[in-house]
Amino acid sequence: MSPARTPPGRRDDWRVLAGRPAPLGATWDGTGVNFALFSAHAEAVDLCLFDGDLGREVARVRMRECTNQVWHAYLPDARPGQAYGYRVHGPYAPEQGHRFNPAKLVLDPYARAVAGVFRWTDAHYGYRHGQARADLSFDRRDNAWAMLRAKVADAAFDWGDDRHPRTPWRDTLICEAHVKGYTMLNPEVPAGLRGTYAGFAHPASIARLRAAGCTAVELLPVQEFLDERALVDGGRTNYWGYNPIAYFAPAARYAGGRDPATEFRAMVKALHAAGIEVILDVVYNHTAEGDERGPTLSWRGIDNASYYLLRDGRHHVDLSGCGNTLDLGSPRALQLVMDSLRYWVRDMHVDGFRFDLATALARGPGGFDPRATFLDTLRQDPVLAETKLIAEPWDIASWATGAFPPGIAEWNDRYRDAVRGFWLTGTTGCGELARRLTGSSDLFRHDGRGPLASINFVTAHDGFTLADLTAYERKHNEANGQDNADGGNDNRSINCGVEGPADDPAVRARRARLGRAMLATLFVSQGVPMLPAGDDQGRTQHGNNNAYCQDNPVSWIDWDGADRALRDWVAALARLRRTHRALSSPRWFNAHPTPAGDRDIVWLAETGREMTPSDWEDPARRAFGFQLGRPDPDEAALLVVVNGGGGDLAFVLPPPTGAPWTILIGSDGARSAVRDGALTAPPESLTVLASARAGAGGRDA
Repeated sequence: MSPARTPPGRRDDWRVLAGRPAPLGATWDGTGVNFALFSAHAEAVDLCLFDGDLGREVARVRMRECTNQVWHAYLPDARPGQAYGYRVHGPYAPEQGHRFNPAKLVLDPYARAVAGVFRWTDAHYGYRHGQARADLSFDRRDNAWAMLRAKVADAAFDWGDDRHPRTPWRDTLICEAHVKGYTMLNPEVPAGLRGTYAGFAHPASIARLRAAGCTAVELLPVQEFLDERALVDGGRTNYWGYNPIAYFAPAARYAGGRDPATEFRAMVKALHAAGIEVILDVVYNHTAEGDERGPTLSWRGIDNASYYLLRDGRHHVDLSGCGNTLDLGSPRALQLVMDSLRYWVRDMHVDGFRFDLATALARGPGGFDPRATFLDTLRQDPVLAETKLIAEPWDIASWATGAFPPGIAEWNDRYRDAVRGFWLTGTTGCGELARRLTGSSDLFRHDGRGPLASINFVTAHDGFTLADLTAYERKHNEANGQDNADGGNDNRSINCGVEGPADDPAVRARRARLGRAMLATLFVSQGVPMLPAGDDQGRTQHGNNNAYCQDNPVSWIDWDGADRALRDWVAALARLRRTHRALSSPRWFNAHPTPAGDRDIVWLAETGREMTPSDWEDPARRAFGFQLGRPDPDEAALLVVVNGGGGDLAFVLPPPTGAPWTILIGSDGARSAVRDGALTAPPESLTVLASARAGAGGRDA
């Protein structure tokens, strides 16, 4: 192969060999670096080398070898830390899906590390931004001065005896957390570590997670992402991170100036040592390049027609609301995602993934397809076989809760809506709540799936916090700069008579009562509970239900202002769930008598008789109970009493199985009592009782 082509005055002594087409990306083998880039439609590819992370371009290597649509070269003198990018030559024919423009430096889709500082400029667009012909025009300006560069990474890290915790699903409690927001205001974390991977791995952070009973953290996106131009122009950032630019690189903004990959690995290792799994929220449905009017930063300039779903050649299909959709029906786009997932498991030791807008990853001619190539490929992959896989089962064009195949759990929005509707707005009846409490068999009981396929949540990063659900009837997103037009309007929330903060003791008491009732519901439900960090201690976003651009105390957890009593209550609920295995059964309950008379669950009315079909259909009914039998001789029988009404309820208790019924935990336990075979259940409360032995957590923690 010929030597590197070098701009005048730049280094020209790079040795260049043919290299090999696999693996894709830049691979250090201990002697040199192999570079490989897929592009089916390129006519030529230049590898651009830079002097340091922020330095100027020092050489361009024409990659003359192309094997099976992969362009490749080997540089014996390259080393880890070398910054690089690509300029890809080919047709600029938007009507045919091609948007090649060698004036644009593009990022390697397989970059393991990212260097430089990204600056928004019109030079990033492959066309003349603002011109009348729009994306049909062509822009010849060089964008390298404002563009990120990939960096050759060294995979060396001392993992020691690190092991995946492999926590069974039935024992899992997921804490959804943001790496930065979890520690920014924590006085127990050293100031220099706050907001970083190292801060999240600090013993003070891990102690908080363990105290809450969390067995897994589900981290909001940590794959390298960009702040959208409109946000930057408005003085904001993309706090949540759902705008990916590099699927293999840990976000540098959370590394505190240190090596992101090393610091991320150290965080995972520390969490594993504490028995906590790491689940990543991953965004493979779209990229930071936006629609056809967006910038040329990576995939668009490398092979737009191979990576993206296009509806007429020119225009992007948008299933995310963010402008584009990766085409996972395309073999190389599918390979990109699968290689990325395997990398995070093998090289970064993560334990699972939550797939943002997962229906967009599994499209067929008629929309979402549970037999889509991506889902079949995902489920058979041996590296991913023992990881936790979770789907967000919707996008802007489809909703498919319960429709995913075995092996993939799902966020259950029907559960969220039912719990809020029952406790807050009165729009959910007892029958619907009972379905959700017992694992949503109407959604998940197919193809051998069990109740643990349901990821139960009342709140998540997107929407009101738990505290705000009872303090705001309307969203208050003015700080986002979109005239309060962003964020959902169907929040199923109430304000208990006062919009926002309240001094009235009665209002404050009711808000606390309802919050505890919703939390208790979450922890006694079949399925896998998920709770956002901070919701266990009263975190508020002041009515903002779409705080994606609020990288400030609106989104950060206020540890000094924590509701410690609520935090203790959640810890008690976690202990209750761990102690009583009937609350997390891997199989569906049998509610009908067998010839032997055995039943897993019995539904009860407040009079002590069994619930009838007419009871379930009665819209005025606001109370019921259910008794869980003994899954083994060493466990107590449990009774859960739900009172969604506004007054005290006298609930006749069934005959105990051994010792008298004892209150284990009550969401308003100060007023609950057992006398003369009946429970006095306070208004808007959930009470758990046991017979045969006392459980963990005490009467009311």
